[in-house]
Amino acid sequence: MNALNDFSAPARGLIVAAALALVLVVLKMASSLLAPILLATFIAIVVTPALAWMRRKGVPKWAALVVIGFILLDVGSLLALVTTGAVEGFRDSIPSYQERLTLLAGQFGHWLEAVGMDNSGDAVPNLLDPSKLMVGVRLLLANASGLFANGLLVLLTVIFILLEAPTLWAKLHAAFALTPAGEERIRRLFGSINRYMQIKAATSLATAVCAYALLWLLGIDFAIFWAILAFFLNFIPVVGNIIMMIPPALLALVQADLSTALMVIIGYLVINTAIGNVIEPRIMGKGLGISTLAVFLALLFWGWLFGSVGMFLAVPLTVTLVIALDASPTTRPIAILLGPEVDKMPPPEQVNQPLLDAVAMDEPAEPTHPSPGAQG
Repeated sequence: MNALNDFSAPARGLIVAAALALVLVVLKMASSLLAPILLATFIAIVVTPALAWMRRKGVPKWAALVVIGFILLDVGSLLALVTTGAVEGFRDSIPSYQERLTLLAGQFGHWLEAVGMDNSGDAVPNLLDPSKLMVGVRLLLANASGLFANGLLVLLTVIFILLEAPTLWAKLHAAFALTPAGEERIRRLFGSINRYMQIKAATSLATAVCAYALLWLLGIDFAIFWAILAFFLNFIPVVGNIIMMIPPALLALVQADLSTALMVIIGYLVINTAIGNVIEPRIMGKGLGISTLAVFLALLFWGWLFGSVGMFLAVPLTVTLVIALDASPTTRPIAILLGPEVDKMPPPEQVNQPLLDAVAMDEPAEPTHPSPGAQG
């Protein structure tokens, strides 16, 4: 018998809320440990089909794992070298940008004063002081070793997860007496995450290539670094496409002029609109079963909980949560609220139509009265 049944409905609600709050506090405290493990888990899910393909071709398990490990290590090392080199180059180029940046900061501060913001003429140059920018770049380079260590931890975790992957289904059946419906739900989860990550990686790569071509044609410095940044930020829903254009546009303003910065912004808008709003939806189909509002709220929640990794994995984490909530009749209403639009309305006898019409017309609803025949 369920022990919660001994409590009243408000008491049960308070107990569940307290339990959820406790879980969130523990997750937040352990986020520095859990975030790399989560990232490694999703990377393992993405590369599992490659492992299975090599095993079907007769490649030994250890050899397949070595190949995947070397590929991941080479890709990570290449990205690290390019990123570190670009940041060091940017640090060395800051003195050449200093005069132009100081001039633009002064002009912007005087313009703000002209539109009514007092003391902006002194505040803006202090805020955009190149020496402060230099401190930030040095801090980023100093933390590079920590990023490399986390990357190695993620890689090792991926390898160990892949080692356990062939025995996963047997363990799930033995541990949880997995039903066919439960197994299908887990397979659907893995399939959804795999499809999303693969399509998103392809569209992110296309976005990065187009961004690099745009910046190279305009002569913007460190185009390869901004392209790599665009690749990763494209995984962040809603705000990633906006953030990726800001640094190269500001650099174009400092390095060249306002018209070049506007061309960078327009180019990024065209790229993101064509790939993110036209090509990607056609490939993705109807999506992953979560609403746009749920995606935005998930970005805020997972970003708060797990930082940048949570923002990067906001969509697959939310898909996992929705499928888990859909597994129980008690939590299925929450999954429906987080899901996409519902095509079918409830039966007419369950709908208060005057109330719905009033909500649609933003007018007060007229009270409904039962018909005389119904009263009898």
